[in-house]
Amino acid sequence: MARDADRTRSRLVAAARQHFARNGYDGATVRAIAAEAEVNPALISRYFGGKEQLFAEAVSIDLAFPDLSGTSPDAIGEALVRHFFRRWEGDPVDDLLRVLIRTAATNEEAAARARAVFEGQVAVMVERVSGRADARRRAVLIATQILGLAYCRYVLGLADDALPQDVAVRTIGATLQRYLSGELE
Repeated sequence: MARDADRTRSRLVAAARQHFARNGYDGATVRAIAAEAEVNPALISRYFGGKEQLFAEAVSIDLAFPDLSGTSPDAIGEALVRHFFRRWEGDPVDDLLRVLIRTAATNEEAAARARAVFEGQVAVMVERVSGRADARRRAVLIATQILGLAYCRYVLGLADDALPQDVAVRTIGATLQRYLSGELE
């Protein structure tokens, strides 16, 4: 019985990821997600409590930072910007990053999820890379740049003709580099 429940939960999360990526948070419905998972819509309430909680589970995102140990310390900022471009413009599963960013502008649950993903995972990466005591503060600054870039590019539609990717990598990378290793005040 527990196995069936686990399988059903997994099917719902998988269907929700696809549905949210395709339709966004506002365009997704409990009925459509349940239909895609081939289950009764009432199971979403039973297992998750509702659409918001299912969304939170569906967008549990691992930023999957690359191993930066072999990267020159003064090139990490650019490496991070390139990493995010690969994530945002590569795997269709990463559409959830864009959905999360779009939804966070109008939904507190999504905003809390985005904060947790970026603050938590970026802080761990910054601490590992820089060894600085103020890693959380630096991580928040880095998150502002990455989220700002993502919002402008993938929500507002600022495309390569307005800000070519190589320019963004260099200029935003330099800002991230300062946040990683420079003086903040």
